[in-house]
Amino acid sequence: QVQLVESGGGLVQAGGFLRLSCAVSGRTFNMYAMGWFRQAPGKEREFVAAINWSGGGTNYADSVKGRFTISRDNAKKTLYLQMNSLKPEDTAVYYCALPTAPFYNGNRAADFASWGQGTQVTVSS
Repeated sequence: QVQLVESGGGLVQAGGFLRLSCAVSGRTFNMYAMGWFRQAPGKEREFVAAINWSGGGTNYADSVKGRFTISRDNAKKTLYLQMNSLKPEDTAVYYCALPTAPFYNGNRAADFASWGQGTQVTVSS
């Protein structure tokens, strides 16, 4: 049974930064792509970023490109999301996710089978 546990969320002023972490257990982490999604109140869950198994391939939503960086440490079985130049519209619960197909690093939430519990990110103006 795979477990994903996010951490690092919090309250930050606009223009600030946060680093989210996602610790993964129960699965061969370094064989799987990983993704980050977010969900704001009253909105659907949306794709943020994804990374392939080696960390050499990444994919970002246009809304975060140039501000957010996804990375991974396979030795520590941990996924990261460095978020810089945060905006109030980045406020959401952020989730890490493991895809059904190990090599999938696309942007469709339906193709991710395992999810963490989420961590709240709030950006004040």
